[in-house]
Amino acid sequence: MDDGTAVLLGLEDEFTVLMVERVDPGRVKAVIEVSAVEDACPGCGVLSSRVKDRPVIVVKDLKACGQVVDLCWRKRRLTCQESGCSRATFTQQSEQIPARSRVTARLRAALAQAIARSNRAVSDVAAEHEVSWHTAHKALVAAATAWFPEPEPTRVLGIDETRARSVRWVLEEAGWKRSNPWMTSFVNADTTVPGRLLGLAPGRSGACVSDWLGEQSQEFRDGIELVVIDPSAPYASGVRRTLPNARIAVDKWHLVALANQMVTEVRQRVTRERLGRRGTTAERTWTHRQLLLTGYEHLSTKQVARLRAALAAEDLTNEIGAAHAVKERLQLLLNASDPALIRSRLFDFYNAAADSHMAETARLARTIDTWWPAILTALTEDVTNARTEGFNRIIKDTKRVGCGYRNMDNYRRRILAHIALTRGNETAA
Repeated sequence: MDDGTAVLLGLEDEFTVLMVERVDPGRVKAVIEVSAVEDACPGCGVLSSRVKDRPVIVVKDLKACGQVVDLCWRKRRLTCQESGCSRATFTQQSEQIPARSRVTARLRAALAQAIARSNRAVSDVAAEHEVSWHTAHKALVAAATAWFPEPEPTRVLGIDETRARSVRWVLEEAGWKRSNPWMTSFVNADTTVPGRLLGLAPGRSGACVSDWLGEQSQEFRDGIELVVIDPSAPYASGVRRTLPNARIAVDKWHLVALANQMVTEVRQRVTRERLGRRGTTAERTWTHRQLLLTGYEHLSTKQVARLRAALAAEDLTNEIGAAHAVKERLQLLLNASDPALIRSRLFDFYNAAADSHMAETARLARTIDTWWPAILTALTEDVTNARTEGFNRIIKDTKRVGCGYRNMDNYRRRILAHIALTRGNETAA
């Protein structure tokens, strides 16, 4: 047959197309044969061209011009002509169709790419290419091994956690046990280089941090100067145990979240004490509760007026206003980078927290005091966990598309494969 047919099917490098016939409107059958008429015996290496027989095997391949192509490979079974060789016969092999395979290598690559790049379900991709679920999943597992590079050394390491699946109770021999699985992310948080997801570890304890860091090379561990975390004592203990020379920095976003939570708790407590119930749309402090959590500098003139009117009408003890003032002073502190300005604003924050005489503000002040060395490092080095939170969003999207994962290894593989293909991490594809 004309060599153009082999070019059209993408087989011209190894095969010759002997015949093409239509099976139905959306399917064609192509009979192919290896172009080389002789091959080396795997046992002795002597070339042979003597054909014993030509068995035909059917191979699944990619679609061509929108049509399903059934490849019928007419393999040559050759006879070894070396009298001292223990192997009497052998069949020709192909790089595109490995031994004992019924799926071409390029179809396996396409299956893995389709599953990982767009986070599609394995069953959906398998049905599109008319292969089994296990064939498509094995293609993903094999390709993912080549896509995952070794973690590159970084100066700033970001650590954060995401929930792997919802809380559930599991019946074991000792009784019911609460299952609350988490996944810890390790990210290159150095903003001077492109961001990379370096690895994932099950759990959110200090042990999982120590175990993952212990699996890395000594060069990788020695290169880490800063570790950015949320205010998590287990993470901090794992970092100090494995990286004694690295400095810990606490992400500022989590501190602002704690301050907003403090304001919400004060508002809810004051409402319950004043009305004996939770807040409703009848109360201004409840209606404008988002204004309490928004940075004062981001409020418009009208929003400031509404907030002041709400506090004047319903904050009779001035506790909500005091809590809001403490929160704002903490935000001013977290926006500072000059050492003198940091000291001044830290004094203002502690002073406001002490003058408020509330348990909620006192608890926030104790938290800031406990983590102050790590907070100061974050302020002076200007590092955050924003990049880690960005990868956490991709991880959550992967979980949502898959409607959750029961197998943690598969969950981890899907996350890393998707990020490798969409964020430029892959070493081969």
